[in-house]
Amino acid sequence: MKDSIITFLEGIFGNARSLIILIGSAIPVTEQRATIPLGIYWDMNPWLVFGLAFLGSLLPVPILLLLYTKVLGLLARISWLDWFTSAVDNKVRRYARRFEKSTEAALIIFVAIPLPGTGLWTGSMVASLLGFNFFKSLTCMVFGALLSAAFLTIVFTILRHGICLF
Repeated sequence: MKDSIITFLEGIFGNARSLIILIGSAIPVTEQRATIPLGIYWDMNPWLVFGLAFLGSLLPVPILLLLYTKVLGLLARISWLDWFTSAVDNKVRRYARRFEKSTEAALIIFVAIPLPGTGLWTGSMVASLLGFNFFKSLTCMVFGALLSAAFLTIVFTILRHGICLF
């Protein structure tokens, strides 16, 4: 079954694995933390994996920066989604307290750290919630994603292929 899905996607896009890296990087749970190791494991070109994961992870950022607070406000009006909106808002507000007096450097570092609960999705939501300037926030997201993708690509390429110093 999974081989037929990959074959189908390869027929449409030419390389389903590249598409998986690109789309998987845009998903909040996986982001670059899962897709870069997966691409390296599949013996894809590390530069291709880096580029696809970097671009894919940036796809949702402008939408999140512009619409997060508006969408959360609309969802909060629906009574049966109150538990969801409260949980998301509480999580983001918990992180937002750390950035209220911080600079853009803190946001870049927060996005660049490849740990659960950090990354582009949470960083974008925090920036939106705190009302940070759109272009400054977008720049922070780009630099954070660049650092994260570079770090993960280097580490997992070394782990997969080893390093020869001499």
